[in-house]
Amino acid sequence: MGDALYPAVEPYESGLLDVTDGHRLYWETVGSPTGVPVVYLHGGPGSGSTAGARRYFDPTAFRAVLFDQRGCGRSTPLADGPDYDLGSNTTGHLVDDIERLRDHLGIDRWIVTGVSWGVNLGLVYAQKYPERVVAAVFGAITTGSRREIEWITRAMGRVFPQQWEQFAAGVPQGERAGNLAAAYARLLVDPDPDVRRTAAVRWCAWEDTHISLMPGWQPNPRYDDPAFRSVFARLVTHYWSHDCFLAPNEILDGMGALAGIPAILVHGRYDVSGPLDTAWEIAQAWPGSKLVVLDDAGHGGEGFAAALTAAVDSFNVS
Repeated sequence: MGDALYPAVEPYESGLLDVTDGHRLYWETVGSPTGVPVVYLHGGPGSGSTAGARRYFDPTAFRAVLFDQRGCGRSTPLADGPDYDLGSNTTGHLVDDIERLRDHLGIDRWIVTGVSWGVNLGLVYAQKYPERVVAAVFGAITTGSRREIEWITRAMGRVFPQQWEQFAAGVPQGERAGNLAAAYARLLVDPDPDVRRTAAVRWCAWEDTHISLMPGWQPNPRYDDPAFRSVFARLVTHYWSHDCFLAPNEILDGMGALAGIPAILVHGRYDVSGPLDTAWEIAQAWPGSKLVVLDDAGHGGEGFAAALTAAVDSFNVS
């Protein structure tokens, strides 16, 4: 196929996996039980996986594993209130969860795929466990660097000045020159539920703004759901305020571990929330990778999903 998404399919198996710190991960497998194993890492952090993501994978060729990262989606407990312990939700925890899920499903090696934050997570996982990665397909390339976080929370205000002013106005005056993600993270654990709700609404409004240059953009209806807003804003601000729990330049410095692993990197030229230079730097540092730049796409959008699907298909070795 390759030029379009595959038909929607239901999981043939699903479950809740006990990991650590009282967390249980929702996981599902779609396609063929004897197909090429592939794991999908969703964005966010905190978006959860969707039924639409199942359509990236040819159900006759792949055994696709999708799951909700700890704290979001159908996993438990949800990071939806001030009582949730964020200390047990870090990049290291998520990487260990991926490996625990692989072992639980009896998979030796798999293709690693992901979008946006899922790329960040997939790169860290692949660098720690390169022997488990057959190939990689990543879309909307991010590395969780301080430079990227500062761009998306502050410098991008040069592109959307009115919306950024509203975003910055959501935190106390004395904190507007500092780490905005950290300021919002504090508001999202305020004892007053109205303060938490307002912060989540303002954070998600900015999230929707900074992907709005992609052709065909429409406001994302997921942000209309108060429960989704609460979980999503809480996890994104937690990760971003801690530089995604990565050392400076950790991912770029670790790219040597991926030499010999083939990869296709898909990025939209209109992705203002994740400028193309990050994807370019990763491709340059990854022998065996191929960068596909979509001239009509942004952080998603026209042709993006089809390009990811075609990239996954190219690694069908069954």
